[in-house]
Amino acid sequence: MKQFYTCKDVMDVMEVGESKTYKIIKCLNQELNTKGYITVSGKVSSKYFEERVYGIESNNTK
Repeated sequence: MKQFYTCKDVMDVMEVGESKTYKIIKCLNQELNTKGYITVSGKVSSKYFEERVYGIESNNTK
């Protein structure tokens, strides 16, 4: 499992366009910044993405 999802990864999961994907990533990264986490522009934590999108905590199993 990847630690970070890129724009393409999020596009594949959510089936939305590139501009919408970057807005989603930006929103999620702003939430993480508010919580004190360091973020990378254009990428989002895969664990946080799955928690927010699917509403469940992801497992760290491979």
